[in-house]
Amino acid sequence: MPEQITQTSRRNFFAGAATVGAAAAAVVALPRTGTAPAALAEPSLPAPERGGGYRLSAHVQQYYKTTRL
Repeated sequence: MPEQITQTSRRNFFAGAATVGAAAAAVVALPRTGTAPAALAEPSLPAPERGGGYRLSAHVQQYYKTTRL
């Protein structure tokens, strides 16, 4: 009896592994249906004359909000 349980367990394991592999391959092969969200357009400013270029962008402002106590 224990031999039959071991065989069934192995079969289930390999069948499950094959199913997971097939599902992963199908996900990779399917074309993406959604469109990527449009990037937030920030006003383009002229480049600084001496380099650098730090701007207080929306992303930076959001970061500052998360660091406040």
